[in-house]
Amino acid sequence: MKLLVTNDDGIHSLFLHELIAALRAAGHDLFVVAPATEQSWTGASKTRHRPVKAGAVDRGFGCPTWIVDGTPSDCVNIALSHLLKDPVDGVVSGINMGFNCSLGFILASGTVAGAWEGALHGLPALAASQDISGETYKHLKEHGGQPDGELLATLRISAAHIARLVPPLFAATPLDSFTVHSLNFPLPCAADTPVQRTVPAQVHVPGLFSPAADDGSHRLLWGKIHDVSPAAPLTDVRCLEQGHISHCVLDYRKLGHP
Repeated sequence: MKLLVTNDDGIHSLFLHELIAALRAAGHDLFVVAPATEQSWTGASKTRHRPVKAGAVDRGFGCPTWIVDGTPSDCVNIALSHLLKDPVDGVVSGINMGFNCSLGFILASGTVAGAWEGALHGLPALAASQDISGETYKHLKEHGGQPDGELLATLRISAAHIARLVPPLFAATPLDSFTVHSLNFPLPCAADTPVQRTVPAQVHVPGLFSPAADDGSHRLLWGKIHDVSPAAPLTDVRCLEQGHISHCVLDYRKLGHP
């Protein structure tokens, strides 16, 4: 398949690099258009108040690659309108450094938004995220995002799962379906880890910002999630807690419908 690949952690993310390697190993033709810098939690925002620059680069991926100094949505919109000469079969966004589970985070996710921008162009789209602990996330940020040991092994297995799942999922997704397949991978993840269909968890996420400092500013923190989901159906959060791969079908056509 011909696939446009993006992410929200930026062009330097090794989570993106492992995804590219797995997709290429599976025989897919890739076009990579990724943000120049991290764009986590930017949601589906577009850069409105300044010009956005895009430039071709050689990152050693073995496929055409561009960086964009904007959001994941900018990347996909600019790529499909101006950078790619040929049409693609779908958009793959990820792998995100950390999960994108629950209504509290899906709607804020730059990773999901990158896929959603593809769906807005009528294409099948998939967002992929790798669950990690808070301590691991902090360690990665402090050491340049270099996964090792169990995390690196899991990341490569998760990327292989994505490369395997993209063709059947995209084949089953009609054009103009305004649908994003959101995959969340547990840690650890094995080659035989089962995939389960889920729905987004219903959560409250209060206390994401610190109390005001002396200058009146508030800094983003990691608040405690309060899960208020009903017992059924299975949510993405509970699926990860069970050590399984969560596959959540986000059909945006159902927004506002009973």
